[in-house]
Amino acid sequence: MTNFDLAVPVLSRGKHRNPRKGACFMEFASYLAGEPWSDHPACTHPLLAGVARDVNDCTTDAGRSRLAPLIPSVIGLTPDDPHVVPRVTVRCIQHALPVVSQERQYILAVALIVAERQLALLDGRPEDSIEPQSQEALDAVPAATKWARAFTAKPHRGTPDFARRTAPRAVSCAVEGISQACVPDPDERLYHLLHDAIEECRRWVPAKPAPSRRQRPAGESVEVG
Repeated sequence: MTNFDLAVPVLSRGKHRNPRKGACFMEFASYLAGEPWSDHPACTHPLLAGVARDVNDCTTDAGRSRLAPLIPSVIGLTPDDPHVVPRVTVRCIQHALPVVSQERQYILAVALIVAERQLALLDGRPEDSIEPQSQEALDAVPAATKWARAFTAKPHRGTPDFARRTAPRAVSCAVEGISQACVPDPDERLYHLLHDAIEECRRWVPAKPAPSRRQRPAGESVEVG
């Protein structure tokens, strides 16, 4: 990997065979983490890595360089708390729901309600309780919200795999929706979406135990000066 300058990484879209072909956000992360070159490194939670790949690819060439300073912050974020997937999903949808196309609003409103229900179950809250930011996002799209509530109230065959299917599709829909929305500076919105997803994931990383003081062996005397 000669001539691989990490001081100012130049990010580009898509997957790359090696650094000479270019690099995306997560490929740089794999390199910094000392892992084999990959856009799916083990150093980052799979859903957060998916958010980073989507944001990298949907950000314009002009705006992508701003993402580079965030790369080190995803390394080591691999919490296994069950809150992580619904929380990251909720954060991404909150950013996107009020500004994406009507078609995407219906998809994201359903995913948001389902994610909030998962969080309510984990937290021991009433199933229909929704955090204020999510409620605000839903209130911004009343037609989609009304349809989503009716849809999620119906019994459905099988149990959808939220973590492996619904959540990744929802965050991709959110990121792509922002990139195509008729809003000022979608790159800025995508940057903040990724930043907030990283911070949300960081919240669930277990705290490191404080170093314990060395215990004296039994019978060891203590000198008093």
